[in-house]
Amino acid sequence: MTQPEVLQNLLRDVALGEVSPESALAQLKHFDFEPIADFAKIDHHRSLRTGFPEVIWGPGKTPEQIVQIITTMRQRNPVVMATRIEPTVYEQLQVQIPDLFYYKLAKICAIQPPEPPIPQHWGTITLLSAGTADLAVAEEAAVTAELTGFQVKRLWDVGVAGIHRLLNNRQVIDDADVLIVVAGMEGALPSVVAGLAACPVIAVPTSIGYGASFGGLAPLLTMLNSCAAGIGVVNIDNGFGAAVLAGQILRTAQRLQHKETLKSQFPPTA
Repeated sequence: MTQPEVLQNLLRDVALGEVSPESALAQLKHFDFEPIADFAKIDHHRSLRTGFPEVIWGPGKTPEQIVQIITTMRQRNPVVMATRIEPTVYEQLQVQIPDLFYYKLAKICAIQPPEPPIPQHWGTITLLSAGTADLAVAEEAAVTAELTGFQVKRLWDVGVAGIHRLLNNRQVIDDADVLIVVAGMEGALPSVVAGLAACPVIAVPTSIGYGASFGGLAPLLTMLNSCAAGIGVVNIDNGFGAAVLAGQILRTAQRLQHKETLKSQFPPTA
């Protein structure tokens, strides 16, 4: 269940007399955020505010801390995920959390429902990568989007060095509702795609490239200075952030569509 459903069920149970007000108060005590020892405070209300649950940033945390955070979060969330988890760290985590699944390329580990995640939101997030070396960042975006309930399409290795590979897949661009374009080196791919696309384009620079790319700074500046309109740029290697931004775009479109439907069903009276 989602966090709103947990709250609705609790209020329903109180109204039906199946849960006492005192018991409900105890459950609500840490409903907004819940402290874990002296190193973390889990933001349970984030999904209520933003539509996306809190996600664990792996680097800088010990395996023991990550285990405690996951164990706490899984009691309230159907999907719990941690990003930037190295394989050696995952091996330590799985010893204590046997049902923890690992997406090796994306370096994401997650507790999932028994059934594979089913898209819950309107629209499709389409991901393009310039080269195979960009796949770790691209997969971080793809897996994040899938785990948070969005339908995803992937098109890999269509960089500008072989532009015909992109042009041969023009239909993929035409069918997209939001595009995430991941590129290193000089970072030209998002500009090319934005010149062809009729939807928002989110550009993700990667740290892949020769010395003069300055660890991703060169593609970042290329994307920021693009002459193609309709491009938003996230930080270097930030596949996770790109997925959340794409999701918010689609959720906003869905919300606006819902408002228009309500207006047509219940027109204002004079």
